Amino acid sequence: MLEQLGLIGTIRDEDQSPEEPDSESEQEEQPIVLNRKKKFGVSRDFNCDFEFGEKDGASADQDWLMADVMKQLKNKRTITTLDQKIDKVRKKRKAEEKSSQSDAAEEAAPGEEEEGGGGGGEEEEEEQLMSQVPLPGCCGNSCVCVQAPESFYEDASQYDDQLTFDDMNLSRPILKAVTALGFKQPTPIQKACVPVGLLGRDLCACAATGTGKTAAFMLPVLERLVFKPRTSQVTRVLVLVPTRELGIQVHSVARQLAQFTSITTCLAVGGLDLKSQEAALRAGPDILIATPGRLIDHLHNTPSFELTHIEILILDEADRMLDEYFEEQMKEIIRLCSYNRQTMLFSATMTEEVKDLAAVSLKQPIRIFVNSNTDVAPFLRQEFVRIRPHREGDREAVVAVLVSTDHVMLFTQTRKQAHRLHILLGLMGLKVGELHGELSQNQRLENLRRFKDEQIDILVATDVAARGLDIDGVKTVINFTMPSTVKHYVHRVGRTARAGRSGRSVSLVGESERKMLKEVVKAAKNSVKARVLPPEVVLKFRDLISKLEKDVEAVMKLEREERELAASEAKLSVAQKRLDGSASSQSQRVWFQTQQERKQSRMSKALQDFDLALRGKKKRQKFLKDGKKKELTSEERAQFEILKAQMFAERAAKRERRPKRARAMMEEEAPPSKGKGGRKSAFDKELTNTSSKSVRQYRAG
Repeated sequence: MLEQLGLIGTIRDEDQSPEEPDSESEQEEQPIVLNRKKKFGVSRDFNCDFEFGEKDGASADQDWLMADVMKQLKNKRTITTLDQKIDKVRKKRKAEEKSSQSDAAEEAAPGEEEEGGGGGGEEEEEEQLMSQVPLPGCCGNSCVCVQAPESFYEDASQYDDQLTFDDMNLSRPILKAVTALGFKQPTPIQKACVPVGLLGRDLCACAATGTGKTAAFMLPVLERLVFKPRTSQVTRVLVLVPTRELGIQVHSVARQLAQFTSITTCLAVGGLDLKSQEAALRAGPDILIATPGRLIDHLHNTPSFELTHIEILILDEADRMLDEYFEEQMKEIIRLCSYNRQTMLFSATMTEEVKDLAAVSLKQPIRIFVNSNTDVAPFLRQEFVRIRPHREGDREAVVAVLVSTDHVMLFTQTRKQAHRLHILLGLMGLKVGELHGELSQNQRLENLRRFKDEQIDILVATDVAARGLDIDGVKTVINFTMPSTVKHYVHRVGRTARAGRSGRSVSLVGESERKMLKEVVKAAKNSVKARVLPPEVVLKFRDLISKLEKDVEAVMKLEREERELAASEAKLSVAQKRLDGSASSQSQRVWFQTQQERKQSRMSKALQDFDLALRGKKKRQKFLKDGKKKELTSEERAQFEILKAQMFAERAAKRERRPKRARAMMEEEAPPSKGKGGRKSAFDKELTNTSSKSVRQYRAG
């Protein structure tokens, strides 16, 4: 019956099992040869003509470092990019000019047609303007040298100058990674910090930008993790960074240094996918690199994730992490961290807040200051352009003159001004990108990647890009206005002249910013240049900018329309989810502060800012009245930029005026004064001399 149905029956107990063919006898026919060497030329599996492509070789491309970061990016749908809008407006303007010129040519006499020129008049004008710009390399008569005073500085750090990576007692996998990265000799901060970090001591380190601080704290951390393998799946190292881009960069360096070990790393910064970060944190990575806001979010909303097992806490750009913006968040993180931990503070500039934390929370900290607080890169050429009174509106024209060189970073004080400069320079035909907090994480990383790959020549950024970012080939840094403090200036100009290379910084200085210029000149070790631009070139660019104002407004109008459309689509999707009932099932995320507390703290800080910067009732009322204007002039925009910097400088000065605490760390020795009061009298000398010889003399009368 089974055979009729086409089925195979099972073997019963009374049936005989079929005999299997004897495989051993077949194998014995061929003689067994031990350790047979296969010739690769004969094998058909290997293709001799095969070559590695651009993305196949590990050394050719380092895309594997950014692979998991790119997976977490939220791909928000945008109808058009800003560059596409700028191109659309430029094409429309050129078409209108062409049609108007053709109409004028038809009405004019035949003899006058030759004088009218073609349709590319404005492009020729832009090219002529660019050709009149003086080259940045020449000093000539347009540069006036200002000699900086000698700065008195005594290095508090003692390290072995002959120390190499082989002498640091690092494990072989880490030395192999160091060699793979192409590191030949350690930098001074690495020579000083790695031996101390390996001892497990708390340290507070300061070095100039671009000197390898990331490797200085990552090498001892990795060595300690290799030497002491973990017994359970817990996070043992926490690295806190102020910005998302710096977090991604530190994560990339950590992965490269740990590529030949079993140490796992995790990145938890804002703008990336929450669910994938939660899954990675539940697995218990060895090293966690995070920004404060996203870390607190995970601490309160991700189950089974805590900081009680943290053995090493590292604050990169420690002065930025401890300022007023991160104050409440840092208190919460340090409260949740393990008490028995090693703490390392790193920055290019150190403030009173860092010293306060070192005095309170660090245990017998070691102070390593390879460079002073205000040291810029040794091969940086600092230039300054003076903005005359009643000429504040010329700043945009001056910037347009200066950005004719390639690979420039342009820093502004506000996001609004950065966005406007992106549109303005894009309408002039330059390849521009922007980087600030209002962009999505996808846009920020994309603009940064395009700038690194030299697809764009100019990156307009706020101070979010002034910290720690290592971008190869940045030739010039331009400051639209002087930063609020010397510390911010040091970080901004530190984007160029990194790792022993040369670079240039050009800062625009108005009358109200001369105090900041004096501080920079005083701290400079090399001569500072005053750069003079031809007035006629600046005037032509100012006329060109006034012509482009309508196009700027047209681009901004396109952006507003797109934002309104996206907002209406978001409201529709939320309403649809509520109707379907899927929105109510999602649990709401909690924060360590209530909504009311966060709002109250922001309001109090904002009121404090305006009270400090706008002393006097009339001045405050005038500012609020001017702020309600929809369209600001170029002078008003420049004044607002300067005002924002002054507001921050006022707050910093107020913090410095507070009474200082008793230190657990040694203070920097003050330089001897050269004034009249520098010489002590014999009476003072006798009173203050407490040596054993003077005491014996005093007792003997």
